[in-house]
Amino acid sequence: MIDRIIIIVLDSVGIGELPDAYKFGDEGSNTLVNTARAVGGLNVPNLESFGLGKIEDIPGVSKRVDAKAFYGKMIEASAAKDTTSGHWEIMGVITENPFPTYPEGFPDDVIKEFTTAIGRPILGNKTASGTEIIKELGEEHIKTGYPIVYTSADSVFQIAACEDVIPIESLYEMCDCARDILKGEHNVGRVIARPFIVENGIYTRTERRRDFSLPPPEETVLDKAVKKGYEVIGVGKIGDIFAHRGLTREIHASNNRDGVLKTIESIREDFKGIIFTNLIDFDMKYGHRNNPEGYAEALESFDKSLPEIVDALKAGDVIIITADHGCDPTTLSTDHSREYVPLLVFGKKLNKPGSLGIRNSFADIGATVSEALLESKLDKGESFFTELISN
Repeated sequence: MIDRIIIIVLDSVGIGELPDAYKFGDEGSNTLVNTARAVGGLNVPNLESFGLGKIEDIPGVSKRVDAKAFYGKMIEASAAKDTTSGHWEIMGVITENPFPTYPEGFPDDVIKEFTTAIGRPILGNKTASGTEIIKELGEEHIKTGYPIVYTSADSVFQIAACEDVIPIESLYEMCDCARDILKGEHNVGRVIARPFIVENGIYTRTERRRDFSLPPPEETVLDKAVKKGYEVIGVGKIGDIFAHRGLTREIHASNNRDGVLKTIESIREDFKGIIFTNLIDFDMKYGHRNNPEGYAEALESFDKSLPEIVDALKAGDVIIITADHGCDPTTLSTDHSREYVPLLVFGKKLNKPGSLGIRNSFADIGATVSEALLESKLDKGESFFTELISN
């Protein structure tokens, strides 16, 4: 009955603080609701028709609709609120122990090993906003040729460099060096290349960012699908998040719209398997920069794309729209927030839509994919496949 499952992750589009949000300093976070409130209400009629307003009271989004999709929200079972653990959990791997973070910067021994490996000193080594630290240290970087190293509240080792000072391939090589060093007790979730350019004195990050993630510690649903001979396509930064494992094809995207178009192109192909898409702009361009207006515009832009996606679906396709964590642009923090994530599920041959309730793990998606496509039970999460097809 189901030939393909398309999963679209609206990166950071959370929908309310989790019960343990206080442990992460995220009380009051609600990315969708607070963004909608900040702009006087969201205009997302297509997501509304899918039942988004039935999950939570969102200004501008009606709950009085006959939902076209199944709807609910999910709790993150992993002890984290980052991109890597969120995506891994969606595919059935729960992170029991959080990745290490470095609020005071990285230890001297780590920096010494890194500078020895790349053959030059570094600048920074502190917690910072990516856009602010390149303004602060960009001039010195250009004069010295030393890369800028920084981190955030997440488990990341970020290396920023001007493309005219350190060529992009050299920056990627530096990231490879860092990834090799950051193991054991320092196994950060991601090493991230953050290239930028300078034009007329303005520092602008480019779209040639690349993430160097840890490989998942165990087999994911993606790995299992590939082993069974299915096509598994990762759109956006999915390949980076899964350390380029469990995919038959990787399609990079420069922004949300490009990611949507490439997802639609993939849907129009003829194959059986999985399309897994990450749309990063919500998080990278608006959440971390505390820009609710931009965040709302990005949500409304995606909403306008939803009919194109639905029109491309074949009879045996199921689309799942969700998120990996929150990143509330209205709070003082510029970091991710510990939130529920929305769950919207649509298919032309599915049962009459209804509520999927509150799911206890993002892994419920992986369990559903495993049962529906691979005809096997996943030992993490609880499948909602029966609810999708039973009359």
